Order: sequence, then structure tokens, then C-alpha cells
Amino acid sequence: MKPNINQTTFGSITIEGTIFEHDVLIRLSGQVEKRKKKLSKAIYGTSHILSLAEAKHVYEPEAKRLIIGTGQEGNVRLSDEAADYFKRKQCRVDLLPTPEAIHTWNEAAGPGHMISLFHVTC
Repeated sequence: MKPNINQTTFGSITIEGTIFEHDVLIRLSGQVEKRKKKLSKAIYGTSHILSLAEAKHVYEPEAKRLIIGTGQEGNVRLSDEAADYFKRKQCRVDLLPTPEAIHTWNEAAGPGHMISLFHVTC
């Protein structure tokens, strides 16, 4: 089941009526979980660059598309290693500011083979 994302404001995202005040992942199953930012922060000193370790944590077999909400101002990006990893897995990655990414997620047809990561601050 693909959950509907209601809205985002700086510092939060509302999914199916529940407010999350942290970055989130949405899994193939529709389960929402807290993003493990420390996997990237340990390498780059910031959670604005998605590391290979975090990419491996985010990816699920059978995922064909990953929508990344890059923050309210669009500051998150993939490291070269993470971009290469998703390319090898044949998983399309859409990097969009979080408000646009939410719209893209909600408009995508059905649950499909789609996962997401949403950064809720900058």
C-alpha cells in the first residue's frame, strides 16, 4: 500500500495524517521509518550527501524508482558512489525539493516498485 503524503513544512512531513518531525523512508511495503542519516553523516559530516552506505540501506530488491525529497530548499544530493550504486541496480532516482517530491510521489500510479526518502529541513 502506497501511503498518501498530506503535506510538508520546514521540519516535518505529514503522511496519512501522522506528523513526522524527522527525515523518513517509505519502503516498498508502504511502511514509514526514520531515515538513518548517521550512515551519511559519519562519512561526509552532513546528511545532505547520501553515502554509499546509506544508499545500500535505502535500496530494496525490486525497487525500480526512488524519489528523494531533497529538502525544502533542495540541499540533498547523491554521492557519486551512491548514484553509481542505484544505476547498477537499475533503480531510477528522482531528486526533487521535498514539496515537489511529495507531489510526484502522490501522483505516481499505484504502489508499483517505488521507494522514497524525504529530507524535511533545508
